[in-house]
Amino acid sequence: MKLILLGAPGSGKGIQAERIAEMTGVMHVSSGDLFRKAEKDGTDLGKLAKSYMEKGQLVPDEVVVKMVLEHIAGNEKGFILDGFPRTIEQAKALDKAFVKDGIDKAVLIDVTRDELLRRLTGRWICRKCQKPFHMVSSPPKVAGKCDACGGELYQRADDTMETAKNRLEVYNTQTAPLIDYYRKQGKLLELNGERPIEEVSKELLKKLGWRGDGRSH
Repeated sequence: MKLILLGAPGSGKGIQAERIAEMTGVMHVSSGDLFRKAEKDGTDLGKLAKSYMEKGQLVPDEVVVKMVLEHIAGNEKGFILDGFPRTIEQAKALDKAFVKDGIDKAVLIDVTRDELLRRLTGRWICRKCQKPFHMVSSPPKVAGKCDACGGELYQRADDTMETAKNRLEVYNTQTAPLIDYYRKQGKLLELNGERPIEEVSKELLKKLGWRGDGRSH
């Protein structure tokens, strides 16, 4: 199964990708995680990606395409792409790379703008263990401290209100057109992302015909 998860920043597509990957054994590929690893390793790609992400802007297509395609090359079981493609050009590059059988499905996790902003601006991360918290839905037991390791919590530059609004604007301009792109191909599945995480996962598995053990019904 070659699956794409679509949705605005804060829609929960990353969480759904992780859950589905864990339940099915299919590889989860997050372009954001790949860039953050490159940033942590201090590579030129990481520094370049950081300069774009901190402003809420998209990393250039050619850089993202090369990185993701190299990462998924040779994977026979399939993959779940989270955060890629983000533009029509990236989608076309992906179609070209898998011209024989193409992508199976593109799943849209749909969430309203107000809810997206609430989610995006409430997120804080532990400096030590990187455990995420949310000031509304999952706050720490002690303000400013991680429940797991006691580390200091901080807000990433791409989680501020100003950057959050910019990220949504970029999404609506450059990424939202992918919805029509995959709808016209007959590959789009739409899910309401404002329900509990478990409900969204359950419906997604059902629509894909997966039992949760990596095999279809």
